[in-house]
Amino acid sequence: MTWDIVSNIFLAAGGLGLFLYGMKMLSDGLENLAGDRLRSILERATSNRFLGVGVGIGVTCVVQSSTAATVMVVGFINAGLMTLVQSIGVIMGINIGTSITTQIISFKIDQISPLFIFAGALLYLVFKRRRLRNLGFVALGFGVLLLGFTVMGGPLKEFASRDAFRSMLTAFRNPVLALLAGIVFTAIIQSSTASIGIIIALYMGGMHIPLLTAAFLVLGCNIGTCFTALLAAIPASRDAKRAALVHLLYSVAGCLVFGPLIAFVPGILAWVQNLWPDGARQVAMFHTLFNTATLVLLLPFVRQLARLVQKIIPEREKENANIKRLLYCDSNALKTPETAVAQAHKEICRMGQVACDNLQLALKAFFTKDAELALEVLEHEKTINFLQREITYWLARIRSLELSAQVLEKTEVMLHIVASIERVGDYAENIAEYTQLEEKYGTVMSPQALEELTALSGAVREIIALALDIYKKYDAGRLPRVTSLKADVDALLGECSKNHMQRLKENVCDPRGGMVYTDLTIDLNHCSNHATYIAYSILAENAAEEEPAAAVGA
Repeated sequence: MTWDIVSNIFLAAGGLGLFLYGMKMLSDGLENLAGDRLRSILERATSNRFLGVGVGIGVTCVVQSSTAATVMVVGFINAGLMTLVQSIGVIMGINIGTSITTQIISFKIDQISPLFIFAGALLYLVFKRRRLRNLGFVALGFGVLLLGFTVMGGPLKEFASRDAFRSMLTAFRNPVLALLAGIVFTAIIQSSTASIGIIIALYMGGMHIPLLTAAFLVLGCNIGTCFTALLAAIPASRDAKRAALVHLLYSVAGCLVFGPLIAFVPGILAWVQNLWPDGARQVAMFHTLFNTATLVLLLPFVRQLARLVQKIIPEREKENANIKRLLYCDSNALKTPETAVAQAHKEICRMGQVACDNLQLALKAFFTKDAELALEVLEHEKTINFLQREITYWLARIRSLELSAQVLEKTEVMLHIVASIERVGDYAENIAEYTQLEEKYGTVMSPQALEELTALSGAVREIIALALDIYKKYDAGRLPRVTSLKADVDALLGECSKNHMQRLKENVCDPRGGMVYTDLTIDLNHCSNHATYIAYSILAENAAEEEPAAAVGA
Protein backbone atom coordinates (compact mmCIF):
# COMPACT_ATOMS: atom_id res chain seq x y z
CA MET A 1 0.00 0.00 0.00
CA THR A 2 1.57 3.30 -1.13
CA TRP A 3 1.80 6.39 1.04
CA ASP A 4 -0.70 8.18 -1.23
CA ILE A 5 -3.36 5.56 -0.48
CA VAL A 6 -2.67 5.70 3.28
CA SER A 7 -2.78 9.50 3.19
CA ASN A 8 -6.10 9.45 1.35
CA ILE A 9 -7.56 6.98 3.85
CA PHE A 10 -6.55 9.26 6.73
CA LEU A 11 -7.91 12.27 4.89
CA ALA A 12 -11.24 10.56 4.20
CA ALA A 13 -11.48 9.46 7.85
CA GLY A 14 -10.67 12.99 9.00
CA GLY A 15 -13.27 14.42 6.64
CA LEU A 16 -15.86 11.99 8.01
CA GLY A 17 -14.88 13.04 11.55
CA LEU A 18 -15.33 16.71 10.66
CA PHE A 19 -18.67 15.91 9.03
CA LEU A 20 -19.93 14.09 12.14
CA TYR A 21 -18.60 16.78 14.47
CA GLY A 22 -20.22 19.47 12.34
CA MET A 23 -23.52 17.62 12.61
CA LYS A 24 -23.12 17.48 16.39
CA MET A 25 -22.35 21.21 16.56
CA LEU A 26 -25.29 22.01 14.29
CA SER A 27 -27.57 19.81 16.41
CA ASP A 28 -26.40 21.37 19.70
CA GLY A 29 -26.71 24.91 18.36
CA LEU A 30 -30.21 24.38 16.99
CA GLU A 31 -31.25 22.61 20.18
CA ASN A 32 -29.98 25.51 22.29
CA LEU A 33 -31.94 27.91 20.09
CA ALA A 34 -35.16 25.92 20.32
CA GLY A 35 -34.48 23.74 23.37
CA ASP A 36 -36.69 25.67 25.77
CA ARG A 37 -39.61 25.01 23.41
CA LEU A 38 -38.83 21.39 22.47
CA ARG A 39 -41.01 20.04 25.25
CA SER A 40 -44.02 22.11 24.15
CA ILE A 41 -43.38 21.14 20.51
CA LEU A 42 -43.37 17.44 21.36
CA GLU A 43 -46.37 17.79 23.66
CA ARG A 44 -48.37 18.91 20.63
CA ALA A 45 -47.96 15.44 19.19
CA THR A 46 -51.45 14.48 20.30
CA SER A 47 -53.49 11.52 19.10
CA ASN A 48 -53.74 13.31 15.74
CA ARG A 49 -51.24 11.24 13.76
CA PHE A 50 -50.84 13.90 11.05
CA LEU A 51 -49.82 16.49 13.62
CA GLY A 52 -47.43 13.91 15.05
CA VAL A 53 -45.78 13.49 11.65
CA GLY A 54 -45.36 17.26 11.36
CA VAL A 55 -43.85 17.43 14.85
CA GLY A 56 -41.45 14.58 13.97
CA ILE A 57 -40.27 16.40 10.84
CA GLY A 58 -39.88 19.67 12.76
CA VAL A 59 -37.97 18.17 15.71
CA THR A 60 -35.61 16.29 13.37
CA CYS A 61 -34.94 19.50 11.46
CA VAL A 62 -34.00 21.09 14.81
CA VAL A 63 -31.74 18.33 16.14
CA GLN A 64 -30.46 17.35 12.67
CA SER A 65 -30.37 13.66 13.55
CA SER A 66 -33.06 11.01 13.27
CA THR A 67 -31.17 8.96 15.88
CA ALA A 68 -31.12 11.85 18.36
CA ALA A 69 -34.78 12.67 17.66
CA THR A 70 -35.84 9.05 18.20
CA VAL A 71 -33.81 8.80 21.42
CA MET A 72 -35.55 12.01 22.53
CA VAL A 73 -38.96 10.47 21.81
CA VAL A 74 -37.97 7.36 23.79
CA GLY A 75 -37.03 9.66 26.69
CA PHE A 76 -40.36 11.51 26.52
CA ILE A 77 -42.31 8.25 26.58
CA ASN A 78 -40.21 7.08 29.51
CA ALA A 79 -41.02 10.35 31.30
CA GLY A 80 -44.74 9.85 30.63
CA LEU A 81 -45.05 12.93 28.39
CA MET A 82 -46.09 10.96 25.31
CA THR A 83 -48.04 7.77 24.71
CA LEU A 84 -46.92 4.95 22.42
CA VAL A 85 -49.61 5.74 19.82
CA GLN A 86 -48.62 9.43 19.81
CA SER A 87 -44.97 8.51 19.33
CA ILE A 88 -45.55 6.41 16.19
CA GLY A 89 -46.65 9.40 14.09
CA VAL A 90 -43.65 11.37 15.39
CA ILE A 91 -41.26 8.53 14.47
CA MET A 92 -42.71 8.41 10.95
CA GLY A 93 -42.10 12.15 10.61
CA ILE A 94 -38.55 11.74 11.94
CA ASN A 95 -37.64 9.49 9.00
CA ILE A 96 -38.63 12.25 6.56
CA GLY A 97 -36.96 15.02 8.57
CA THR A 98 -33.61 13.25 8.43
CA SER A 99 -33.44 13.66 4.65
CA ILE A 100 -33.18 17.47 4.92
CA THR A 101 -29.39 17.51 5.42
CA THR A 102 -28.74 15.06 2.56
CA GLN A 103 -30.90 17.23 0.31
CA ILE A 104 -28.81 20.29 1.22
CA ILE A 105 -25.41 18.69 0.61
CA SER A 106 -26.60 17.20 -2.70
CA PHE A 107 -26.89 20.77 -4.04
CA LYS A 108 -23.06 21.01 -3.96
CA ILE A 109 -22.83 24.09 -1.74
CA ASP A 110 -19.85 22.73 0.21
CA GLN A 111 -17.52 25.26 -1.46
CA ILE A 112 -19.04 28.07 0.62
CA SER A 113 -18.21 26.34 3.93
CA PRO A 114 -15.52 28.95 4.82
CA LEU A 115 -18.18 31.66 4.69
CA PHE A 116 -20.33 29.83 7.26
CA ILE A 117 -17.30 29.09 9.45
CA PHE A 118 -16.19 32.75 9.41
CA ALA A 119 -19.68 34.15 10.08
CA GLY A 120 -20.35 31.57 12.78
CA ALA A 121 -17.04 32.14 14.56
CA LEU A 122 -17.61 35.91 14.44
CA LEU A 123 -21.06 35.63 16.04
CA TYR A 124 -19.94 33.07 18.61
CA LEU A 125 -16.73 34.80 19.71
CA VAL A 126 -17.65 38.49 19.48
CA PHE A 127 -21.22 38.72 20.77
CA LYS A 128 -22.32 38.02 24.35
CA ARG A 129 -26.05 37.58 23.82
CA ARG A 130 -27.05 33.95 24.19
CA ARG A 131 -29.27 33.84 21.10
CA LEU A 132 -26.61 35.38 18.83
CA ARG A 133 -23.95 33.02 20.19
CA ASN A 134 -26.21 30.03 19.57
CA LEU A 135 -26.94 31.30 16.06
CA GLY A 136 -23.19 31.58 15.50
CA PHE A 137 -22.69 28.03 16.78
CA VAL A 138 -25.32 26.80 14.29
CA ALA A 139 -23.55 28.53 11.39
CA LEU A 140 -20.18 27.27 12.60
CA GLY A 141 -21.50 23.72 12.85
CA PHE A 142 -22.99 23.87 9.37
CA GLY A 143 -19.72 25.23 8.00
CA VAL A 144 -17.70 22.46 9.67
CA LEU A 145 -20.18 19.89 8.29
CA LEU A 146 -19.72 21.23 4.75
CA LEU A 147 -15.94 21.45 5.23
CA GLY A 148 -15.86 17.83 6.37
CA PHE A 149 -17.83 16.88 3.28
CA THR A 150 -15.29 18.71 1.10
CA VAL A 151 -12.30 17.11 2.87
CA MET A 152 -13.92 13.69 2.62
CA GLY A 153 -14.83 14.21 -1.04
CA GLY A 154 -11.23 14.79 -2.17
CA PRO A 155 -9.80 11.35 -1.34
CA LEU A 156 -13.06 9.65 -2.35
CA LYS A 157 -12.68 11.27 -5.77
CA GLU A 158 -9.14 9.92 -5.91
CA PHE A 159 -10.35 6.43 -4.94
CA ALA A 160 -13.06 6.63 -7.58
CA SER A 161 -10.37 6.76 -10.27
CA ARG A 162 -8.67 3.55 -9.07
CA ASP A 163 -9.63 0.23 -10.58
CA ALA A 164 -9.11 -1.64 -7.30
CA PHE A 165 -11.63 0.56 -5.50
CA ARG A 166 -14.10 0.24 -8.38
CA SER A 167 -13.82 -3.54 -8.35
CA MET A 168 -14.38 -3.59 -4.56
CA LEU A 169 -17.61 -1.65 -4.99
CA THR A 170 -18.86 -4.10 -7.59
CA ALA A 171 -19.43 -6.56 -4.71
CA PHE A 172 -22.23 -4.26 -3.59
CA ARG A 173 -24.04 -4.70 -6.89
CA ASN A 174 -25.73 -7.56 -5.04
CA PRO A 175 -28.71 -5.75 -3.41
CA VAL A 176 -28.56 -7.94 -0.27
CA LEU A 177 -24.87 -7.13 0.29
CA ALA A 178 -25.54 -3.43 -0.31
CA LEU A 179 -28.40 -3.53 2.21
CA LEU A 180 -26.22 -5.25 4.85
CA ALA A 181 -23.34 -2.83 4.23
CA GLY A 182 -25.67 0.14 4.80
CA ILE A 183 -27.02 -1.41 8.03
CA VAL A 184 -23.61 -2.26 9.51
CA PHE A 185 -21.84 0.99 8.59
CA THR A 186 -24.69 3.19 9.85
CA ALA A 187 -25.00 1.20 13.10
CA ILE A 188 -21.27 1.78 13.68
CA ILE A 189 -21.15 5.53 13.01
CA GLN A 190 -24.71 6.09 14.34
CA SER A 191 -25.73 8.49 11.59
CA SER A 192 -27.70 7.65 8.48
CA THR A 193 -27.11 11.20 7.24
CA ALA A 194 -23.34 10.65 7.32
CA SER A 195 -23.65 7.27 5.58
CA ILE A 196 -25.80 8.69 2.80
CA GLY A 197 -23.49 11.71 2.67
CA ILE A 198 -20.60 9.36 1.79
CA ILE A 199 -22.66 7.84 -1.03
CA ILE A 200 -23.40 11.35 -2.35
CA ALA A 201 -19.69 12.24 -2.04
CA LEU A 202 -18.79 9.19 -4.17
CA TYR A 203 -21.16 10.41 -6.88
CA MET A 204 -19.68 13.88 -6.71
CA GLY A 205 -16.22 12.32 -6.97
CA GLY A 206 -17.09 10.74 -10.28
CA MET A 207 -17.86 7.22 -9.03
CA HIS A 208 -20.90 6.07 -11.00
CA ILE A 209 -22.46 3.51 -8.69
CA PRO A 210 -25.60 1.95 -10.16
CA LEU A 211 -28.61 3.70 -8.65
CA LEU A 212 -30.05 0.31 -7.65
CA THR A 213 -26.95 -0.32 -5.49
CA ALA A 214 -27.14 3.17 -3.99
CA ALA A 215 -30.85 2.69 -3.31
CA PHE A 216 -30.25 -0.52 -1.32
CA LEU A 217 -27.41 1.16 0.57
CA VAL A 218 -29.90 3.89 1.52
CA LEU A 219 -32.44 1.28 2.63
CA GLY A 220 -29.74 -0.27 4.82
CA CYS A 221 -28.83 3.12 6.27
CA ASN A 222 -32.47 3.64 7.26
CA ILE A 223 -32.46 0.37 9.20
CA GLY A 224 -28.98 0.84 10.72
CA THR A 225 -29.93 4.17 12.27
CA CYS A 226 -32.51 2.40 14.48
CA PHE A 227 -29.97 0.55 16.62
CA THR A 228 -28.92 3.52 18.78
CA ALA A 229 -32.54 4.10 19.81
CA LEU A 230 -32.89 0.37 20.58
CA LEU A 231 -29.86 0.56 22.88
CA ALA A 232 -31.22 3.73 24.53
CA ALA A 233 -34.51 1.94 25.26
CA ILE A 234 -32.95 -1.03 27.08
CA PRO A 235 -33.12 0.56 30.58
CA ALA A 236 -36.33 2.48 29.80
CA SER A 237 -40.02 1.69 30.31
CA ARG A 238 -41.98 -0.90 28.34
CA ASP A 239 -43.60 1.74 26.13
CA ALA A 240 -40.20 3.32 25.43
CA LYS A 241 -38.88 -0.07 24.31
CA ARG A 242 -41.94 -0.45 22.09
CA ALA A 243 -41.35 2.96 20.48
CA ALA A 244 -37.77 2.00 19.60
CA LEU A 245 -39.06 -1.29 18.18
CA VAL A 246 -41.66 0.61 16.11
CA HIS A 247 -38.83 2.63 14.57
CA LEU A 248 -37.04 -0.58 13.55
CA LEU A 249 -40.19 -2.35 12.28
CA TYR A 250 -41.21 0.76 10.33
CA SER A 251 -37.87 0.91 8.51
CA VAL A 252 -37.79 -2.85 7.91
CA ALA A 253 -41.38 -2.82 6.58
CA GLY A 254 -40.52 -0.02 4.16
CA CYS A 255 -37.49 -1.98 2.99
CA LEU A 256 -39.50 -5.20 2.54
CA VAL A 257 -42.14 -3.42 0.47
CA PHE A 258 -40.03 -1.08 -1.66
CA GLY A 259 -36.85 -3.18 -1.89
CA PRO A 260 -38.40 -5.88 -4.13
CA LEU A 261 -40.42 -3.19 -5.92
CA ILE A 262 -37.37 -1.23 -7.12
CA ALA A 263 -35.49 -4.48 -7.85
CA PHE A 264 -38.20 -5.96 -10.08
CA VAL A 265 -39.74 -2.78 -11.48
CA PRO A 266 -36.73 -0.93 -12.96
CA GLY A 267 -39.00 1.80 -14.29
CA ILE A 268 -39.22 3.36 -10.82
CA LEU A 269 -35.51 4.16 -10.59
CA ALA A 270 -35.46 5.06 -14.30
CA TRP A 271 -38.13 7.67 -13.54
CA VAL A 272 -35.93 9.11 -10.75
CA GLN A 273 -32.94 9.23 -13.14
CA ASN A 274 -34.96 10.99 -15.83
CA LEU A 275 -36.23 13.66 -13.44
CA TRP A 276 -32.84 14.30 -11.79
CA PRO A 277 -29.91 13.63 -14.16
CA ASP A 278 -27.30 14.42 -11.46
CA GLY A 279 -26.34 11.25 -9.52
CA ALA A 280 -26.01 13.01 -6.12
CA ARG A 281 -29.50 14.48 -6.49
CA GLN A 282 -30.86 11.05 -7.44
CA VAL A 283 -29.61 9.55 -4.16
CA ALA A 284 -30.99 12.44 -2.06
CA MET A 285 -34.34 12.37 -3.85
CA PHE A 286 -34.65 8.59 -3.56
CA HIS A 287 -34.01 8.89 0.17
CA THR A 288 -36.78 11.49 0.53
CA LEU A 289 -39.23 9.74 -1.80
CA PHE A 290 -38.72 6.36 -0.14
CA ASN A 291 -39.38 7.77 3.35
CA THR A 292 -42.42 9.68 2.10
CA ALA A 293 -43.84 6.61 0.33
CA THR A 294 -43.29 4.48 3.47
CA LEU A 295 -45.11 7.12 5.50
CA VAL A 296 -48.09 7.17 3.11
CA LEU A 297 -48.22 3.36 3.14
CA LEU A 298 -48.02 2.84 6.92
CA LEU A 299 -49.64 5.97 8.40
CA PRO A 300 -53.16 4.43 8.31
CA PHE A 301 -51.89 1.52 10.43
CA VAL A 302 -50.57 3.39 13.47
CA ARG A 303 -52.86 1.64 15.96
CA GLN A 304 -52.18 -1.76 14.39
CA LEU A 305 -48.44 -1.11 14.73
CA ALA A 306 -48.97 -0.20 18.38
CA ARG A 307 -50.89 -3.43 19.02
CA LEU A 308 -48.20 -5.47 17.25
CA VAL A 309 -45.35 -4.16 19.40
CA GLN A 310 -47.49 -4.55 22.52
CA LYS A 311 -47.79 -8.26 21.65
CA ILE A 312 -44.05 -8.53 20.97
CA ILE A 313 -43.24 -6.71 24.24
CA PRO A 314 -46.20 -7.62 26.48
CA GLU A 315 -47.17 -6.02 29.76
CA ARG A 316 -45.69 -7.48 32.89
CA GLU A 317 -46.65 -7.24 36.50
CA LYS A 318 -46.41 -3.71 37.80
CA GLU A 319 -42.89 -2.93 38.92
CA ASN A 320 -42.38 -2.65 42.64
CA ALA A 321 -42.39 1.06 43.46
CA ASN A 322 -39.96 0.37 46.30
CA ILE A 323 -37.25 -1.00 44.02
CA LYS A 324 -33.91 0.73 44.69
CA ARG A 325 -33.19 2.18 41.27
CA LEU A 326 -34.39 5.04 39.14
CA LEU A 327 -37.13 3.77 36.82
CA TYR A 328 -37.54 6.75 34.51
CA CYS A 329 -34.15 8.51 34.20
CA ASP A 330 -31.65 7.52 31.51
CA SER A 331 -28.40 9.25 30.56
CA ASN A 332 -29.42 9.80 26.92
CA ALA A 333 -32.00 12.30 28.13
CA LEU A 334 -29.23 14.62 29.38
CA LYS A 335 -28.70 15.63 25.73
CA THR A 336 -32.06 17.43 26.07
CA PRO A 337 -32.37 19.05 29.52
CA GLU A 338 -36.15 19.45 29.14
CA THR A 339 -36.50 15.68 28.73
CA ALA A 340 -34.20 15.01 31.70
CA VAL A 341 -36.25 17.42 33.86
CA ALA A 342 -39.48 15.69 32.80
CA GLN A 343 -37.99 12.34 33.78
CA ALA A 344 -36.91 13.77 37.14
CA HIS A 345 -40.46 15.03 37.72
CA LYS A 346 -41.86 11.54 37.17
CA GLU A 347 -39.23 10.04 39.48
CA ILE A 348 -40.06 12.63 42.17
CA CYS A 349 -43.75 11.74 41.87
CA ARG A 350 -42.83 8.09 42.37
CA MET A 351 -40.72 8.97 45.43
CA GLY A 352 -43.61 11.04 46.80
CA GLN A 353 -46.00 8.11 46.43
CA VAL A 354 -43.56 5.78 48.22
CA ALA A 355 -43.28 8.31 51.08
CA CYS A 356 -47.07 8.82 51.23
CA ASP A 357 -47.72 5.06 51.29
CA ASN A 358 -45.05 4.63 53.96
CA LEU A 359 -46.63 7.29 56.17
CA GLN A 360 -49.99 5.54 55.88
CA LEU A 361 -48.32 2.22 56.73
CA ALA A 362 -46.60 3.79 59.75
CA LEU A 363 -49.90 5.22 61.05
CA LYS A 364 -51.59 1.85 60.55
CA ALA A 365 -48.78 0.18 62.48
CA PHE A 366 -49.14 2.75 65.27
CA PHE A 367 -52.92 2.47 65.70
CA THR A 368 -52.96 -1.34 65.40
CA LYS A 369 -49.79 -1.74 67.53
CA ASP A 370 -48.32 -3.94 64.79
CA ALA A 371 -44.53 -4.16 65.24
CA GLU A 372 -44.13 -6.17 62.01
CA LEU A 373 -45.64 -3.34 59.98
CA ALA A 374 -43.30 -0.92 61.76
CA LEU A 375 -40.32 -2.97 60.52
CA GLU A 376 -41.71 -2.72 56.95
CA VAL A 377 -41.85 1.05 57.33
CA LEU A 378 -38.18 1.14 58.33
CA GLU A 379 -37.26 -0.95 55.27
CA HIS A 380 -39.21 1.31 52.92
CA GLU A 381 -37.48 4.34 54.43
CA LYS A 382 -34.22 2.99 53.00
CA THR A 383 -35.77 3.18 49.53
CA ILE A 384 -36.87 6.77 50.13
CA ASN A 385 -33.36 7.74 51.22
CA PHE A 386 -31.91 5.99 48.15
CA LEU A 387 -34.29 7.83 45.82
CA GLN A 388 -33.51 11.14 47.51
CA ARG A 389 -29.77 10.65 46.90
CA GLU A 390 -30.16 9.46 43.31
CA ILE A 391 -32.70 12.09 42.23
CA THR A 392 -30.59 14.83 43.82
CA TYR A 393 -27.56 13.52 41.91
CA TRP A 394 -29.62 13.39 38.70
CA LEU A 395 -30.72 17.00 39.17
CA ALA A 396 -27.11 18.00 39.88
CA ARG A 397 -26.10 16.41 36.56
CA ILE A 398 -28.79 18.44 34.80
CA ARG A 399 -27.63 21.63 36.53
CA SER A 400 -24.07 21.04 35.32
CA LEU A 401 -25.29 21.55 31.73
CA GLU A 402 -25.70 24.88 29.98
CA LEU A 403 -29.28 25.73 30.94
CA SER A 404 -31.75 28.52 30.47
CA ALA A 405 -32.78 30.49 33.56
CA GLN A 406 -36.19 28.77 33.48
CA VAL A 407 -34.80 25.23 33.59
CA LEU A 408 -32.25 26.16 36.25
CA GLU A 409 -34.95 27.69 38.47
CA LYS A 410 -37.18 24.65 37.94
CA THR A 411 -34.44 22.24 39.04
CA GLU A 412 -33.85 24.40 42.14
CA VAL A 413 -37.51 24.03 43.11
CA MET A 414 -37.35 20.29 42.43
CA LEU A 415 -34.39 19.89 44.79
CA HIS A 416 -36.46 21.47 47.59
CA ILE A 417 -39.42 19.20 46.80
CA VAL A 418 -37.19 16.11 47.01
CA ALA A 419 -35.95 17.31 50.41
CA SER A 420 -39.55 17.84 51.60
CA ILE A 421 -40.61 14.35 50.51
CA GLU A 422 -37.58 12.87 52.25
CA ARG A 423 -38.59 14.65 55.47
CA VAL A 424 -42.09 13.13 55.23
CA GLY A 425 -40.33 9.77 55.02
CA ASP A 426 -38.34 10.62 58.15
CA TYR A 427 -41.55 11.41 60.05
CA ALA A 428 -43.01 8.05 58.98
CA GLU A 429 -39.87 6.46 60.40
CA ASN A 430 -40.43 8.34 63.69
CA ILE A 431 -43.99 7.04 63.89
CA ALA A 432 -42.78 3.47 63.30
CA GLU A 433 -40.34 3.93 66.17
CA TYR A 434 -43.20 5.11 68.42
CA THR A 435 -44.90 1.78 67.64
CA GLN A 436 -41.77 -0.05 68.74
CA LEU A 437 -41.68 2.03 71.95
CA GLU A 438 -45.30 1.08 72.65
CA GLU A 439 -44.38 -2.59 72.28
CA LYS A 440 -41.27 -2.26 74.43
CA TYR A 441 -42.58 -0.10 77.29
CA GLY A 442 -46.32 -0.70 77.06
CA THR A 443 -47.22 2.98 76.75
CA VAL A 444 -50.91 3.75 77.13
CA MET A 445 -53.09 6.47 75.59
CA SER A 446 -56.61 7.41 76.55
CA PRO A 447 -59.41 6.64 74.06
CA GLN A 448 -59.93 10.41 73.63
CA ALA A 449 -56.25 10.93 72.72
CA LEU A 450 -56.38 8.10 70.18
CA GLU A 451 -59.56 9.56 68.69
CA GLU A 452 -57.91 12.96 68.31
CA LEU A 453 -54.82 11.44 66.68
CA THR A 454 -56.99 9.41 64.31
CA ALA A 455 -58.79 12.55 63.12
CA LEU A 456 -55.52 14.49 62.80
CA SER A 457 -53.71 11.72 60.91
CA GLY A 458 -56.66 11.35 58.51
CA ALA A 459 -56.52 15.06 57.64
CA VAL A 460 -52.73 14.90 57.18
CA ARG A 461 -52.96 11.84 54.92
CA GLU A 462 -55.53 13.65 52.80
CA ILE A 463 -53.46 16.83 52.40
CA ILE A 464 -50.32 14.86 51.47
CA ALA A 465 -52.13 12.73 48.87
CA LEU A 466 -53.76 15.85 47.41
CA ALA A 467 -50.47 17.81 47.32
CA LEU A 468 -48.66 15.01 45.50
CA ASP A 469 -51.47 14.70 42.96
CA ILE A 470 -51.43 18.46 42.36
CA TYR A 471 -47.67 18.37 41.82
CA LYS A 472 -47.98 15.36 39.50
CA LYS A 473 -50.64 17.03 37.32
CA TYR A 474 -49.61 20.69 37.80
CA ASP A 475 -53.23 21.32 38.81
CA ALA A 476 -53.27 24.80 40.36
CA GLY A 477 -57.08 24.78 40.44
CA ARG A 478 -57.05 22.58 43.58
CA LEU A 479 -54.65 24.74 45.60
CA PRO A 480 -57.53 26.40 47.55
CA ARG A 481 -58.47 22.93 48.78
CA VAL A 482 -54.92 22.52 50.13
CA THR A 483 -55.27 25.82 51.99
CA SER A 484 -58.59 24.67 53.43
CA LEU A 485 -57.16 21.31 54.53
CA LYS A 486 -54.15 23.02 56.10
CA ALA A 487 -56.54 25.23 58.11
CA ASP A 488 -58.37 22.07 59.26
CA VAL A 489 -55.08 20.46 60.31
CA ASP A 490 -54.07 23.59 62.26
CA ALA A 491 -57.47 23.65 63.98
CA LEU A 492 -57.16 19.98 64.94
CA LEU A 493 -53.64 20.61 66.26
CA GLY A 494 -54.98 23.42 68.41
CA GLU A 495 -57.66 21.11 69.79
CA CYS A 496 -55.11 18.37 70.42
CA SER A 497 -52.82 20.72 72.32
CA LYS A 498 -55.65 22.16 74.44
CA ASN A 499 -57.10 18.77 75.28
CA HIS A 500 -53.69 17.31 76.06
CA MET A 501 -52.93 20.12 78.50
CA GLN A 502 -56.29 19.49 80.16
CA ARG A 503 -55.52 15.79 80.57
CA LEU A 504 -52.13 16.65 82.08
CA LYS A 505 -53.87 18.95 84.57
CA GLU A 506 -56.30 16.24 85.53
CA ASN A 507 -53.42 13.74 85.83
CA VAL A 508 -55.17 11.24 83.54
CA CYS A 509 -52.32 11.04 81.04
CA ASP A 510 -49.64 8.35 81.07
CA PRO A 511 -46.26 10.23 80.96
CA ARG A 512 -44.73 8.03 78.26
CA GLY A 513 -47.96 8.04 76.29
CA GLY A 514 -48.13 11.82 76.64
CA MET A 515 -44.63 12.21 75.19
CA VAL A 516 -45.49 10.02 72.21
CA TYR A 517 -48.76 11.94 71.73
CA THR A 518 -46.91 15.28 71.64
CA ASP A 519 -44.16 14.04 69.33
CA LEU A 520 -46.68 12.48 66.96
CA THR A 521 -48.70 15.69 66.66
CA ILE A 522 -45.49 17.62 65.94
CA ASP A 523 -44.49 15.11 63.23
CA LEU A 524 -47.94 15.27 61.63
CA ASN A 525 -47.83 19.07 61.68
CA HIS A 526 -44.46 19.03 59.88
CA CYS A 527 -45.88 16.60 57.31
CA SER A 528 -48.77 18.99 56.58
CA ASN A 529 -46.31 21.90 56.23
CA HIS A 530 -44.22 19.95 53.71
CA ALA A 531 -47.36 18.90 51.83
CA THR A 532 -48.44 22.54 51.51
CA TYR A 533 -45.00 23.49 50.19
CA ILE A 534 -45.06 20.65 47.62
CA ALA A 535 -48.50 21.69 46.35
CA TYR A 536 -47.66 25.39 46.05
CA SER A 537 -44.27 24.68 44.46
CA ILE A 538 -46.03 24.37 41.09
CA LEU A 539 -46.56 28.14 41.18
CA ALA A 540 -42.80 28.67 41.50
CA GLU A 541 -42.14 26.25 38.60
CA ASN A 542 -44.76 27.95 36.42
CA ALA A 543 -43.32 31.36 37.25
CA ALA A 544 -39.88 30.11 36.21
CA GLU A 545 -41.25 28.94 32.86
CA GLU A 546 -42.92 32.31 32.21
CA GLU A 547 -39.75 34.36 32.82
CA PRO A 548 -37.84 35.60 29.74
CA ALA A 549 -34.91 33.41 28.72
CA ALA A 550 -31.50 34.40 30.07
CA ALA A 551 -28.04 32.98 29.69
CA VAL A 552 -27.00 30.95 32.70
CA GLY A 553 -23.71 29.22 33.24
CA ALA A 554 -24.08 26.23 35.50
